[in-house]
Amino acid sequence: MPVAWPGGSASLQPVTTLLLATRNAHKAGEIRAILGEGFAWLTLNDFPEAPQVIEDAPTFAGNATKKAVALAGWLGAGAPSSKLQAQGSRVFVLADDSGLEVDALAGAPGVHSARFAAMDAGKAGNSPDAENNAKLLRLLQDVPPDKRTGRFRCVLALAEVAPPGRCGPPHLFEGTCEGRIGFTPRGQGGFGYDPLFVPDGYEQTFAELGEAVKNTLSHRARALRQLRADLALEQVEAPENAGSP
Repeated sequence: MPVAWPGGSASLQPVTTLLLATRNAHKAGEIRAILGEGFAWLTLNDFPEAPQVIEDAPTFAGNATKKAVALAGWLGAGAPSSKLQAQGSRVFVLADDSGLEVDALAGAPGVHSARFAAMDAGKAGNSPDAENNAKLLRLLQDVPPDKRTGRFRCVLALAEVAPPGRCGPPHLFEGTCEGRIGFTPRGQGGFGYDPLFVPDGYEQTFAELGEAVKNTLSHRARALRQLRADLALEQVEAPENAGSP
């Protein structure tokens, strides 16, 4: 069943649906908590038939763009869409790529953050968080505290679902959070490298600080605040442009 395009109008409408291009429940929950109310939410778990997108770009922006464009195109071309029709008029795909850049490792693990440990064995897919953290600590075992600097980086790509031929380029939003890498995992919260990452201005790791604090400081939070402001601006501009030819 093809996607229903309300009135065929290209004028801006209030956002009603965000399809998060992830099956990671932690990531989806973090995005929803930061963006807040005002959206209908879907994830790739709602679309098990969605195409697999190989994240082989050399940059976060490249991977995020690749996912957003591929999924928006799939939906726009007439993918199963009953969930989208029930949600409202405007549908966006929101994809992200993010990871940890460690200065002492020349920016690694970078775009390979999620599969950092698996790369050693030539395995496909992501590695368990504990294995990624263990590899990072091994590589930094002789690095002193003042040289353990790094950052989390996140790039978001927002692509509107539209009929074939009417899809524009995605909007990109980037956020970073500077900090340093600890010597042992600490804390029970978060996911990924959170038990090792201590943001600037704090002595606790992201895993110790908790979700509420992390969601004001993190790389993803900073990128999402830019995205939210951009969407709000579009909604304000829409009534002004509604009568334009």
